[in-house]
Amino acid sequence: MAATNTPLTKSAAGPTVLLNLLLGVLALGWPWLSGLLAERSGGWVLLTLVAGLACWRLPTGYRRWAVVVVIPALLLALAGHARLTVLLWPVVVNLALLGVFGWSLAHPPSVIERLARREQPDLPASGVRYTRRVTQVWCGFFAINAGLALATVIHGDRALWTLYNGGIAYCAMALLFTGEWCLRQRIKKKSAS
Repeated sequence: MAATNTPLTKSAAGPTVLLNLLLGVLALGWPWLSGLLAERSGGWVLLTLVAGLACWRLPTGYRRWAVVVVIPALLLALAGHARLTVLLWPVVVNLALLGVFGWSLAHPPSVIERLARREQPDLPASGVRYTRRVTQVWCGFFAINAGLALATVIHGDRALWTLYNGGIAYCAMALLFTGEWCLRQRIKKKSAS
């Protein structure tokens, strides 16, 4: 058993952490990175980097979703619309997440239930119902967020696009996540008493 803690094992964790950090920076910094790189490279550098990382780093079960998202995006870019593809990326990501969460509602367990079972494997029926409802709420969020992100693309104001997709959308996501967490703590406390 002690052999699993070799220097090779430890050094392999370094690139994984670095790649996860890079993916996080790409995800959170997309609006600003796209502004910097799309103007200089027409969007190709960013699209190639994201497509490669997404297909390589996603868990095997989710790679088919990446292919469904990445192939149409690359085809649009190949047709001479790389900058438009970069602007549409937040729409595409939200629609992909809507697809994953919605699919999990039709084919249980839901995404949120799977996450909840990591903490509580013996999730009661009330917990399953709650996680299903939370998954539905996230589906609504992704649908609305995709629509608003698309509206910023259609409007054509790059500053508005950056403000919404690089700030407002993240704040809304954080508010939803925080609000759900607070509600869950209240429900847990109520059921414990």
